[in-house]
Amino acid sequence: MRKILCSIITCLLLANTIVAAPDEGMYPLSELKKVDLKKAGLKISQTDLYNPNGKSLIDALVNVGGCTGSFVSSEGLIITNHHCAFGAVQLASTPEKDYLTNGFVARSREQEIEAKGLTCRITESYEDVSAKIAAAVAANSNPAERINLINAKITELVKEAEAKEKGIKAEVSEMFIGRTYVLFRYRIIQDVRLVYIPQRSIGEFGGESDNWVWPRHTGDFSFMRAYVAPDGSSAKFAKNNVPYTPKKFLKINPKGINENDFVFILGYPGRTFRNRPAAYVDYQQQQLLPYISSLFEWQNQQMEETGMLNKADALKQASRIKGKANVLKNYKGKIQGLQRTDLVNEKRKEDNEIAAFIGSNAAMDLNYSTLLQDIEALYAETNTEARRDLVLTQLIQSAHLLNIAYQVTGFKKKLAALEGDAKEKYYRENGAKLAESAKNLYASYVAETDFRLLKRMLEDAAALPDSQQITAVTALGSVNWNSWTRTLLQSSALNNPDFLSSELQKPLNEFYIQNDALLYFALALAQQADVLNTAKQTREGKLNKLMADYVEVKMAYKQTNFIPDANSTLRLTYGYVRGATPADATYYKPFTGLKGIIDKGQKEGDYVYPEKIEELYAAKDFGKFAKADMNDVPVAFLYNLDTSGGNSGSPVMNAKGELVGVNFDRTFEATINDFAWNESYSRSIGVDIRYVLWVAQKIDNADFILKELGVSVK
Repeated sequence: MRKILCSIITCLLLANTIVAAPDEGMYPLSELKKVDLKKAGLKISQTDLYNPNGKSLIDALVNVGGCTGSFVSSEGLIITNHHCAFGAVQLASTPEKDYLTNGFVARSREQEIEAKGLTCRITESYEDVSAKIAAAVAANSNPAERINLINAKITELVKEAEAKEKGIKAEVSEMFIGRTYVLFRYRIIQDVRLVYIPQRSIGEFGGESDNWVWPRHTGDFSFMRAYVAPDGSSAKFAKNNVPYTPKKFLKINPKGINENDFVFILGYPGRTFRNRPAAYVDYQQQQLLPYISSLFEWQNQQMEETGMLNKADALKQASRIKGKANVLKNYKGKIQGLQRTDLVNEKRKEDNEIAAFIGSNAAMDLNYSTLLQDIEALYAETNTEARRDLVLTQLIQSAHLLNIAYQVTGFKKKLAALEGDAKEKYYRENGAKLAESAKNLYASYVAETDFRLLKRMLEDAAALPDSQQITAVTALGSVNWNSWTRTLLQSSALNNPDFLSSELQKPLNEFYIQNDALLYFALALAQQADVLNTAKQTREGKLNKLMADYVEVKMAYKQTNFIPDANSTLRLTYGYVRGATPADATYYKPFTGLKGIIDKGQKEGDYVYPEKIEELYAAKDFGKFAKADMNDVPVAFLYNLDTSGGNSGSPVMNAKGELVGVNFDRTFEATINDFAWNESYSRSIGVDIRYVLWVAQKIDNADFILKELGVSVK
């Protein structure tokens, strides 16, 4: 069983307690010194991983577009996943230059193109600010005000940190709800460019059929480059910008990895929920996961149908379809995993044991006698409104025009509440943000899709029980949703993508957007959302305090280290290249190869692959990238590391800290990782670096990539 590292804050809280190491986790970096990675298999110094006083592997890591990436050359070259670049490739594609289908290779710096919508975020430093936030709420017991005070203090700390150093973006991340907070300082690079994207039949081989599935044969990799101004400062895309020089970049090991070898990952895992009580997991299983997965599946069917009518519309919606497909299959895997592991009842059993522990200890009982009952009651209250909240959120977000109208409504409301210089400043700064947000939505806007998705959400809203009605919908009475929805969308001035941007370019005294039917409808939705948000804020304030107490009691009960849930901050996880037996009579081997691509191959659909792969395989032309015991080029591999969303694109490194793969997925059985991790079935999937190099050299003749990576092309 793997050892684990406690969190930055948890270790401080438990400094005077003798504890055993837990068996799962994504570890904050400040605690590496408390784990014996050498014993686990690491062959370099642990200070080579993270050294706050010098260069280390951490300096090679970037967060790019919500994924992880890593610098692999001194000239700002970044490797990440194909699916992490997908949106930017879509925006760069046209029916005439379809980079999404055909791939993209820039054989010179001049040919590299802007990766629209992508920026890089590099972790510079962190600081525990828990005491400062605790002090801000110490004298206040009002739940709603507690959340406001916490948010106000966070805003203050962020402004202070950003004022101290130009070019720094600060964020305060909540490590344990209501209890521990860390201020992270990030350097932002605004100019990111596409360098090498494999063709879709490689980068997305297997499509949604293979998503979250093993065996896997997807070449899920891409290369980008970070650029800065000539003086080294962050700057938006400009011709005179120069490649960024990272403090550190990763060395590629073209020999790859073998079964049972030690490996580790550095990355930015998104969100996990392992420290939540049974009531929260039950809400996920009964409410959120089934509704959203079913809705997204239907929405994707509609977008695929509307895309068939026009190739440009298909390109516009490709990234949107891919994102929703990824979520819906992930959610279906979670539902299956929750049912298979009976996690709700396992959590409930643990909560009952914690309640008994409280009752057996006089001091605990004095302070926390009703803790578990209060948590259950709060979630029960939340669940009574769960379906309305889900429908209202999706109603606002599903149709792009309504989403834009909702943002415009909020912008106008805020403007109306301000005066003088404050109003002018808000208009200037937030008007630009609104225009950019709308621009991104218009980029994937298809009128027929908007109509279908909005009509469905209106029907869902109308079908809600009386106790959960969305008043903006029920106020309409009995209407023909087909004609009403078309009229609503077609009659709005927002139908013109240039209208809003043109208005926002005007001086404040000339800015004027008359409310049409769509904006009035958005306003009605916003008015109810404001009322609901007030109640939610009160519940969040109560939960904030209850979960802080829950963590404290759970620590005392378990007498063991457990780490904060993932929250998109930099973490490390380690383990071994290893197969798995996720079900009876089933064994997953840890490597796949080119033969598997050919065996799966079809002439159309998800399993189309370039003919050249078959030709090269028949000739056994594997170059330097064959795995001897397979007599094949390894495509993907499995390992028992603890990963989650956000780890996409994370470098998989060997015992020497060399890059041997790029993480891109988990197995279907491991989608439950967000709620619980188990070595027996939790497996992550990476694309083998040997396949990356083989494709670059043999399929796309991109020897320049190998040379920049320091890999011999002979």
